[in-house]
Amino acid sequence: MQLLSLLKEISLHPKNAEELKGLILQLAVQGKLTSKWRAENPRTEPASEILKRIEAEKKNLIADKKIKKEKPLPPFSEDEIPYQLPNGWKWCRLRDVGYTMTGGTPSKSNPAFFGNDIPFIKPGDINDWKVSYDNEGLSFEGKKSLNRVAPQNSILMVCLGTIGKCAIIDKDCCFNQQINSITPLEVEAEYLLITLSSKYFSEKAWSLSTSTTIALLNKGKWEAILIPIPPIEEQKAIVEVVSQLFKEVEQLEELTKERIAVKEDFVISALNALSTSENTSTEWEFLKGQFSTFFTETSSVKKLRETILQLAVQGKLTAQWRKENPTSEPASELLKRIEAEKQQLIAEKKIKKEKPLPPIEDEERPFGLPEDWEWTRLGTYTHNFGQKKPDVNFEYIDVASIDNHSGVIKEELDLVSPDNAPSRARKIVRKGSVIYSTVRPYLLNIACVDRDFNNETIASTAFAVLNPLIGCSPRYLHYVLRSIFFIEYVESCMKGVAYPAINDKNLLSGIIPIPSLKEQQAVVEKVNSLMTLCDELEQQIDNSQTQIEQLMQSCLKEVFENKNEAVKA
Repeated sequence: MQLLSLLKEISLHPKNAEELKGLILQLAVQGKLTSKWRAENPRTEPASEILKRIEAEKKNLIADKKIKKEKPLPPFSEDEIPYQLPNGWKWCRLRDVGYTMTGGTPSKSNPAFFGNDIPFIKPGDINDWKVSYDNEGLSFEGKKSLNRVAPQNSILMVCLGTIGKCAIIDKDCCFNQQINSITPLEVEAEYLLITLSSKYFSEKAWSLSTSTTIALLNKGKWEAILIPIPPIEEQKAIVEVVSQLFKEVEQLEELTKERIAVKEDFVISALNALSTSENTSTEWEFLKGQFSTFFTETSSVKKLRETILQLAVQGKLTAQWRKENPTSEPASELLKRIEAEKQQLIAEKKIKKEKPLPPIEDEERPFGLPEDWEWTRLGTYTHNFGQKKPDVNFEYIDVASIDNHSGVIKEELDLVSPDNAPSRARKIVRKGSVIYSTVRPYLLNIACVDRDFNNETIASTAFAVLNPLIGCSPRYLHYVLRSIFFIEYVESCMKGVAYPAINDKNLLSGIIPIPSLKEQQAVVEKVNSLMTLCDELEQQIDNSQTQIEQLMQSCLKEVFENKNEAVKA
């Protein structure tokens, strides 16, 4: 058994806690958590005696007219038994250990039926083995009309929709028709709750449910499910062991949350220091030495990616490159050539003349730039080929066409005829374009078009289609648009409630940092290599998670591979 090993591993992977709790429950109902207890208590009364007493008690309750006589449940064959039980345990059907009931709802047309005299439980009131009694209730008149009350210590289980949610009630309750109840006799309610929550019972319940749109498990099938019953004293021992193990899992979860918080604090501090340091290379070397220790969550790697882009647009990733290339052309010369090219395109009527963008004020600049870099407005750095209503078959780009992780257009685009063209298909796209979604929740749907298309290609008007001018790297622009400072600018300009958006005018007015073309290319190479490192970190996290899942599956396999033993027995 690898349970102790698993408990140690879960401290590093809290999202597996619920699955581990499920494993504990399954081990409990197979008697595998109390084998030592049985060895120390060999003379315990067997479960068969408990079932005899329950049968006698039910007959008395029927004679006293406290419960109704039920149709006998069918006997079960050896083939139905899912696994072998320890000595002294007994298989029986769920209804054999108590009496069951289906809920109902009083007429909504009579407000007098509703009040605060008795709780009226619905599926939403049952969560994590707990019941909320603070929602809608019934009056005594409503209780009398319904005539279905589960007494204290009964178990309620949802059998419509979210099948399997269950809890013990600590007061008399009514409940609606989506819920069934069982009131145990001579059986520990806490043990029965463990059984109904086990993987075995849950899978059996779902397999018996019927559904067209919403899963439904009727009471007849539910109450006929086989359950394992141990001796009464062992039931108490099981409840105690499960409770203790659950506490340990929850303590490990809390410790993990604390460790993750410490790691996140370190990551945030280190990345902040990296983005503000004048000696980035030293900070980076220090941070690289901490990767395996602190970058163990995908959220940390996400922050690392964001910092890399921020460092890139601040020129901090290419400080060494500038030392090695002191004669590189300054960005001011590049901007002069860009302006000349734009005027030439206007003269050739390839693009339309636009209103001049305002000069950049000092207060607009979010951070300082290296010498020979320049701030410019996005609209100065780019142009667009305009819009047109499609008149031939065209390839269409919408938000689903973009892989946000890689920032590229998917290979196979939909070929659309003019007659079937979406009303938003208007913006012309060419090789070298950078496509930017201007509408939330697709704000980071950004892609570089790095290939020629087989047909004319049109993008939705929900995109801005940006075409960098001469001496401008589309991939560099792509990284600028994904950087934190530019995202914050866009978010400050967005308007709307349901689908906030930024208009083209505000987008093109955003300022971006520009180095020479050669340094743009150096920035892209550096970012690409660091993003590859981030990919490797994420792969390590995935591999670690996979190992834990494999360990979990190994334990589950050990638990469930007992069918043959049961048949032989």
